[in-house]
Amino acid sequence: MPRHAAVIVAAGTGERFGGSLPKQYRPLAGSSALRRSVEAFRATGRFDDIVVVIRDEHRALYDAASAGLGLPEPVTGGATRQDSVRAALEWLAPRVPDLVLVHDAARPLVDRATIDRVLDALADAEAAIAAVPVVDTIKRAEDKGETPIAAGTVDRSGLWQAQTPQGFRFPALLAAHRAAAGEALTDDAAVAERQGIAVRLVEGHVDNFKITTEADLTRAERLLGGAADIRTGTGFDVHRLITGDAVILCGIRIPHAAKLEGHSDADVGLHALTDALLGAIGAGDIGQHFPPSDERWRGADSAAFLAHAADLVRARGTILNVDVTLLCERPKIGPHRAAMVARIAEILGIDAERVSVKATTTERLGFTGREEGIAAQASANVRIER
Repeated sequence: MPRHAAVIVAAGTGERFGGSLPKQYRPLAGSSALRRSVEAFRATGRFDDIVVVIRDEHRALYDAASAGLGLPEPVTGGATRQDSVRAALEWLAPRVPDLVLVHDAARPLVDRATIDRVLDALADAEAAIAAVPVVDTIKRAEDKGETPIAAGTVDRSGLWQAQTPQGFRFPALLAAHRAAAGEALTDDAAVAERQGIAVRLVEGHVDNFKITTEADLTRAERLLGGAADIRTGTGFDVHRLITGDAVILCGIRIPHAAKLEGHSDADVGLHALTDALLGAIGAGDIGQHFPPSDERWRGADSAAFLAHAADLVRARGTILNVDVTLLCERPKIGPHRAAMVARIAEILGIDAERVSVKATTTERLGFTGREEGIAAQASANVRIER
């Protein structure tokens, strides 16, 4: 009987996805994209070897995601996807597989029928990949400043959108990868094509999409019917104004006739938001995680506090949106609002449209009205996977 192998590529950093937790390890309807991808191949019962390619620094995440699957030691990936696949093929070479399928861990909705079609096509094809016909009108863009301009319509007849898995005769793919080392080819089919290997297109599935953005993750969860609950956390913080030349609010330094007093940089906006995120997952408050008695945090950038809270949320779910309200007479927040929104979005690794920053006064009443201090309140909505 032919020996079949599968390579699951999970060595990406998820830079386009954003956040500190790579997308292949993000919670997805109670599991993770990586685990779902592996389980899809295991469930077929047609593979003698399933090997996963990871980054060494993700080993703890991998161990948690693959617990109980009985997989061999993962292969360390390279600087590019092409390098990572080649490393896996070299690992498999002594096991002498006849056929190999390569699949991206970021396509967790791959179905049994698609896997079977790719594998079965190799009975009389040199290579076969899952793909779907392009159905939307395709425009060629021309860069004209801030927004691209349609420079023409591309004939979509004969155009297909490549997916994974992509299947090959193992010796041919290994030789093709060795020959293409150092090149920048986008998938294994391109590597094979470079060596003159004919690649057959077989029917994929529209749901076998690659998770690239937060919206893709939400779409995948919806298709899986994953059980999730939405939780809201709130936060409030106050800092005294003392003699100085600038305040730091929501990560932005604003010239002012005073500064905020505090152990860290005293950013009331980020402090309130940090507490809101921690509160949404029942993880205590900012003082428990970053005690003011600890000298490590003296003068610290509060972005570190917020990023920590965001990481704790992402380990369990997704940040849906956040809202911060600053209470002060001065400085005026309006001119800096866009910068604040952008900075918070950057720290949290979410789209700016999910961030709101507002400001109000207390009509000269109370300590904020007397400009003795600045206060902030915040709320955060998160989705927790059951």
